[in-house]
Amino acid sequence: MDSWWRSVSDPAQWLDLMEALPAVCFFCKDSGGRFMRVNAAGAALHGCSREEMIGKKDADLHPPALAAQYVEEDRKVMRTGLPLLDRIWLVYNAAGTPGWFLSSKFPLRNPRGEVVGIAGVMRVQDAPGGVAGPGGYNRLTPALNHVLTHYGTDLRMEALAERCHLSVSQMQREFQRCFGTTPSAYLLNVRLLMARWRLKNTGTSVGAIALECGFYDQSHFTRAFQKAHGVSPLKYRNNPAYL
Repeated sequence: MDSWWRSVSDPAQWLDLMEALPAVCFFCKDSGGRFMRVNAAGAALHGCSREEMIGKKDADLHPPALAAQYVEEDRKVMRTGLPLLDRIWLVYNAAGTPGWFLSSKFPLRNPRGEVVGIAGVMRVQDAPGGVAGPGGYNRLTPALNHVLTHYGTDLRMEALAERCHLSVSQMQREFQRCFGTTPSAYLLNVRLLMARWRLKNTGTSVGAIALECGFYDQSHFTRAFQKAHGVSPLKYRNNPAYL
C-alpha cells in the first residue's frame, strides 16, 4: 500500500486537483508566511489572481489584528508539527465584507521530515457539528469586527452588545457558545497579540505600546502580559526565542 502511494506522490498532481474543489479555498505558505500556491477560489476571495497572491503575506491582505491571529495559528502548526482542523475564522473578502469560514491547516515537510511550511483549506462555515449555526456567528460579527478595528480604544461590553442588538448577557452566552470564551477574554487576547507584534517588530516604547493596544497604562499592560505569558514585556522583546 505504501509503495503504491509513493508511486503517485508527485505534489503537482495533488495541487492541480485542488483547482477542481468547489467552494473550497486552498493555499500553501512557506515558513515565512508567504503564499506559495493558491487555487482560483482562494485568489478570488482576496481579489487577486493566483499569480498576484504568490509572495504575499496575511498582513498584505487582512486587517492587522486578524492577520496576526492567522500568523500565530500558522506558527503553532509549524512548531508542533500537528494539524489544526475546522477552526472557525472571520475572513474579509476583497470588498471588505466579513464572512465566517472553517479552516484546516497541516504542516508541510521536506524529504528530511523538517517542517517547511503549511497547507490549508477554507470553506464557508455552515454549522460545524450543529453546535452553533451561521446565525450565531453572524450575530456576533459586528462585535468582532469592531474589536479587530478598535482594540486600542476604550471598548465597553455594553457598546459591543448594542452593535449586535443583544443584551450583554445574551452576547456573553453567544460568545461562550460559539467560541468557548468571553467577549472580554477575546478582547484581551487581541490586545496582547497586537502588543506582542509591536514588541517584536517595532522600537516603540513599552508604555506607548500599552496605550496603543488599549491598556490603561504601562503597569496595567505589564500585569496582564506577565499573567498571560509568564514574562514581562521587556523580557519578551529582548529574548530571541520568542517569535
